[in-house]
Amino acid sequence: MEAVMCTSWAPGLGFLGCAIAIVVANIGGAYGTAKAGQGLMAMGIRSPDLIMKNIIPVVMAGVLGIYGLIVAVILNGKINSPTDAGYSTYSLYNGYAHLAAGLCCGFSSLASGLSIGIAADAGTRAVGAQSAMAASWKKMGFTGDAGGQVTSQGDALFVGTLLIQVFAGNLGLYGLIVALILSQQEYICDYNGGN
Repeated sequence: MEAVMCTSWAPGLGFLGCAIAIVVANIGGAYGTAKAGQGLMAMGIRSPDLIMKNIIPVVMAGVLGIYGLIVAVILNGKINSPTDAGYSTYSLYNGYAHLAAGLCCGFSSLASGLSIGIAADAGTRAVGAQSAMAASWKKMGFTGDAGGQVTSQGDALFVGTLLIQVFAGNLGLYGLIVALILSQQEYICDYNGGN
C-alpha cells in the first residue's frame, strides 16, 4: 500500500497545483484589470473627476493574482523533498489535494476576474455617462429633478455598481478559502515502518 501511495511522480501533482494557482489566477486578474481599466478610461473622457472614485475594481482585480501567489507559496512549502535513499515522502494523497487546491484558487480567481472586468467596464461607463448627462442638463438650465439624475450625481448607480463588483470579487475569495483548507491535507510516507 505504501508503494502505491508514494510514487515518484506524486510531487508533480503538487507542483502542477502551484502552477495552476498562480497562472490561472493571474490570467483572471489581468483580464479583470484590463477590462476594468478600459471602462475607466472611457468614462474618464467624459468625467475625469470620477477616475479615482471608480478605480476600486482595478484594485479588486489585481488582488486576484495575490490569491494565486499565496496558494502557490503555501503549496510549495508543503512539497517534501525525497529522502537520501531517493524515496518520495510526498504521497499521492497530498498531490491530489494540492492539485485540487491550485485548481480551486486558480479557476475561482479566473471567474472572479472575468466578472469583475465585465461589471466594472459597464458600470464605470454608466456612472460616467450619468454624471456627464447631469452636468449637461445643468448647463442647459434645467433645474428640475429630471428623475433624480441631476441631484444624485450618480451615487446610487455607483453604489450599485460597487456592490456587483464586491460580490464578483467574493468568488476569488471563496476559492482561496477552499484552497487553504485543501492545502492542510497531509499524508506523509514513512519508509521506517508505517505512517
